[in-house]
Amino acid sequence: MKAVRLHEYDKRPVVEEVPEPRIGGPLDVLVEIGGAGLCRTDLHIVEGQWEEKSGVRLPYTIGHENAGWVREIGSAVSNVAVGDPVILHPLATCGLCRACRAGDDVHCSNSTFPGIDSDGGMAELLLTNARSVVTLDPALRPADVAALADAGLTAYHAVRKAIPLLYPGTKVVVIGAGGLGHIGVQCLVALTSSEIIVVDRSPEALELAAGYGAAHPVLADGSHVEAVAELTGGEGAHVVLDFVGEKGAERDAVAMLRRAGSYFVIGYGGSLDIPTIDIISSEINVIGNLVGSYNDLAELMSLAASGKVSLHTTTYPLDAVNGAMDDLDNGRLTGRGILVP
Repeated sequence: MKAVRLHEYDKRPVVEEVPEPRIGGPLDVLVEIGGAGLCRTDLHIVEGQWEEKSGVRLPYTIGHENAGWVREIGSAVSNVAVGDPVILHPLATCGLCRACRAGDDVHCSNSTFPGIDSDGGMAELLLTNARSVVTLDPALRPADVAALADAGLTAYHAVRKAIPLLYPGTKVVVIGAGGLGHIGVQCLVALTSSEIIVVDRSPEALELAAGYGAAHPVLADGSHVEAVAELTGGEGAHVVLDFVGEKGAERDAVAMLRRAGSYFVIGYGGSLDIPTIDIISSEINVIGNLVGSYNDLAELMSLAASGKVSLHTTTYPLDAVNGAMDDLDNGRLTGRGILVP
């Protein structure tokens, strides 16, 4: 089968033929990929940012946002059948550790993360397990929702955690209205009544966010921190959701907070340097966000099936992966890129 393989860090992956994965255990599920999302994390993987954290051995197949159809199942699989359309939770988890039993499966102590520390889904087939698959509503096509498996799930997870802080009358800032941020805006509209301010350097992304229900699009032109202050009556936002997390966005996010405000870090690549006296004197909170749980993904699919969350996508054939990466890296991609084998 064809697969997108990374052979060396700081060099783009190549599309090549590899052996097809095979069912090996009773809970295995083999999925025919219908769409694999392209994520900025894939760029960071190529750059080597994940080399130490993942411990993966090169070469391997990238791609951690995957959806498709069940091709084959192990003897003990009972939750899906051959032919079912499915989206895959990013982690293949054990179900036995304390985190899994608490429903916090994203912190499973015995998981694999296809596309990060094992072969992923930028390929024609992907091997996962029964705990990873969520059956799709017939109204949803795998290629249309594939990126919700990580980008959507991560955005939903962060919004879900912020809900107790976003009571009526609050103001929330979304930094970055791209692949993750435009989903975050939709989740905020669906789940809260907060006034949404969106900051982005792209007028097209701001227009997209406004179309999804953001009240105040703010162009990141150097005066955006002051613009947010004005929109919040000089007090700052109750919550800032930062889908960028680098190139100065992290500094701007902290500057946009009000006293006792909460900064949700979702995008990454930069670093934080906040004087501890500023943290305690304003009693601000900094909250990290990884991908969400299996239940988060099931809830997100319900929102997608009801039309409350949708992806703005551009599709590419698998062979065009490096062109798609160029588009993402150079800001030419609005929404999310999807590779279709």
